[in-house]
This record gives sequence, C-alpha cells and structure tokens, in this order.
Amino acid sequence: MNVKVPNHLLITGASGGLGAALALHYAIPGRTLSLWGRDPVRLEAVAEACRGAGATARIRRLDLSDCVAAVAALEAQDTAEAIDLAIFAAGLGDIRADGALVEDPAQIVRLGLVDFVAPAAMAAALADRMARRKGGGIVLIGSAAAFHALPFAAGYAGSKAGLARFADALRIGVRAHGVRVTLVSPGFIDTETGRCTPGPKPFLLRPEQAAARIARAATQGRAHLVTPWPFALLRGLDRLLPMFLRDRLLLSLTPKG
Repeated sequence: MNVKVPNHLLITGASGGLGAALALHYAIPGRTLSLWGRDPVRLEAVAEACRGAGATARIRRLDLSDCVAAVAALEAQDTAEAIDLAIFAAGLGDIRADGALVEDPAQIVRLGLVDFVAPAAMAAALADRMARRKGGGIVLIGSAAAFHALPFAAGYAGSKAGLARFADALRIGVRAHGVRVTLVSPGFIDTETGRCTPGPKPFLLRPEQAAARIARAATQGRAHLVTPWPFALLRGLDRLLPMFLRDRLLLSLTPKG
C-alpha cells in the first residue's frame, strides 16, 4: 500500500512511556507533532526533546475521561491543521484490589471511558473527516489482554476487547475512502505504568522497540499488529483450549498479593 508520509501527527498519551517514545520516533525536521496527555510537565519535556530533533511540537493537557471535551478538542485541532496520522496511545491499566473478588465499579467506569469510549469516539470523528478528504491514518493502541478473559483485570481486558472490535469495524467501514485504521495489540512494555503491575512480564519490550514496530505497521497500513509475536500464539492457544483448561490457566495467572 502506498502511504503518504505524514506531516502532522497527533499522539495522545504522549506524557506516558510509549507515547513519548512514539513522539521521539516521529520527530524529524519539517514535521508537526501535536502531543496530548495528562501530565503537562512531562509533556513539555517530551515536546522539548522533539524540538531538539527538528520537529515542531505543540502540547495540550487533556483528560480522556471527559469524552465530549476530547472529541471537541480533536475536531478543533483537525480544523486548524489537518491531521495526517493519529496515534491513540493514551490508556489506563489496572487490576482488582488485593483481597477483592471483583473490581470496583468506579474503576471499571474509568477504564471503560479512557481505554475504549474516548479513543473510539475520537477515532470515529477523525475517520469521518479523513474520509471526506480521501486520506489519513489512525492507529489505536489496544492490548494483548483484549483476547483473554483475565479474572483479575476484567475492566481492562473488557475495554481493550471493545476497542479491538471497534477498530476492526471502523477499518472495514472507511478503507474504501482512503483511510487506514491499524489496531496494535502489544504485550508487556517497560513503562512506569507497566512496572506498577505485579506479576511476571515475559517478552518485555522497551518503549522505543514498541514505537518502531507500531510506526512500521502504520506505514505498511497493516490491519492488526500483535507484538511481540509469542502473544499471537497465546491468542490462538486461548481459542483452542477446552474451556475448563483455559479457565484454570487464567486463574493461575492472578497476581499474588
């Protein structure tokens, strides 16, 4: 697929480890980066590093739990300067509290808004605009957890599962109009947020490794990237195992205190 080199990129979650790595990966002279995130101090530090690489970088503090404001900000940004490529990398990761049987309802609401509703709504708004101008790219960062019924992280796995199905449906709906939609389902990434999650983290990726693979998938116009590759095998295994064995395996993965 012949993909236009993006001049204006939007990256949400740019104050986090993966978002910052993506910003730095794309920072080259002549390119404009719109960097959005929750931490203005970290955002400015990332923007300054991108400016040092020759890019133009602008920041915006944004809380994706306010979905209406997030969509309005996106539309205003795209009106001011058309976005060629948007990477929705913002997200939350959480598991149920120690000693709890299920997750707190408020936690599930927060995860659902930030990990599914907001990025899906923003992607839909931007896809419509890109379709009207017959071109553009959208990358939605999901998770390998989307393909597994994790009993200790039902809210997180469920929200990412919703995002995965949405991304696939959106891709089919707009591809005839020149809009590319890529879903990325990474495993463990060595970020500050990731390190706060208990338990083993096999096949751990450095943020810059993940950023390079995501950028390559976006350039190729891939529909779906699961990285690193063993997580694609685990996805297949989850489908093939008898339910009682799958349930036992997933229960065994629950972090211990």
